[in-house]
Amino acid sequence: MKDLQLIKEEECWRGSFTAMASPCEVLMEVSSKKLATKILHAVADEAMRIEQKFSRYVDDNIIFKINNAAGNVVSVDDETARLINFSDELYTMSEGLFDITSGVLREVWKFDGSDNVPESSAIEKVLQNVGWHMVQWHNQQLTMQPGMEIDLGGVGKEYAVDRCVQIARELTDESVLVNFGGDLATTCWRHNKAYWSVGRLITGKDEAVSLFQLGCGAIATSGDANRFLLKDGVRYSHVLNPKTGWPVPGAPHTVSIAAPTCLEAGMMSTLAMLNGDKAEQFLKLQEVDYWLD
Repeated sequence: MKDLQLIKEEECWRGSFTAMASPCEVLMEVSSKKLATKILHAVADEAMRIEQKFSRYVDDNIIFKINNAAGNVVSVDDETARLINFSDELYTMSEGLFDITSGVLREVWKFDGSDNVPESSAIEKVLQNVGWHMVQWHNQQLTMQPGMEIDLGGVGKEYAVDRCVQIARELTDESVLVNFGGDLATTCWRHNKAYWSVGRLITGKDEAVSLFQLGCGAIATSGDANRFLLKDGVRYSHVLNPKTGWPVPGAPHTVSIAAPTCLEAGMMSTLAMLNGDKAEQFLKLQEVDYWLD
């Protein structure tokens, strides 16, 4: 996490830092610099705690322990169990399209903007280690076959936003907006029911194409702006079907969803992407506010 920065703007304090590979901003409608500083530090500390606990890049956390258990049973704490249970619900809801064991497909897919599309044989080999249905999960105990991994990245950042909003809510009754790389949520309405305005980014545009106006609740965005392959005129999205190991055909470039919490919004935006060319049809059935590009 980089150094925290805090500046005073006309109507609020703006704090920033970097965590979870994302630029993180905290907008606070508070008059006291002391309180703004306290909120910013508390939010940053919570973001770092979650990153350290659940990132697959950390070599001494619960995810590392699970992924290196070599077939042995691993017992997890309540917080980890809640995220795994939520992921299990998403697996069922999506009929297997949302699968936290699919992260091992990164061994063959490198979404760096190149034309390096992997061979089918390489995908099939890795696909043998993908499938939540092969995992034993019961009473906060998890067992996987050697070679399998879990990755909570699909829910981790949205969970962090919601946790940080709760931390801020405990420190002030005033409105605070937490924005982690486009996944954002507020503690409550601003003064006089004013909105927070946040730029809306889409694939292929360097500048915001419009503004999100958020009063209370959350917005989460999924997209392929920076993670894709391009070969023979075909763009391969980083959104992979865990059943086939290949990118989901026809997935929107960008999906944004509004919901009461960031975790709920992120769930819907991810499921929409996984529905590919049926994304809008899926979202209409959910009766949520959404933006597609």
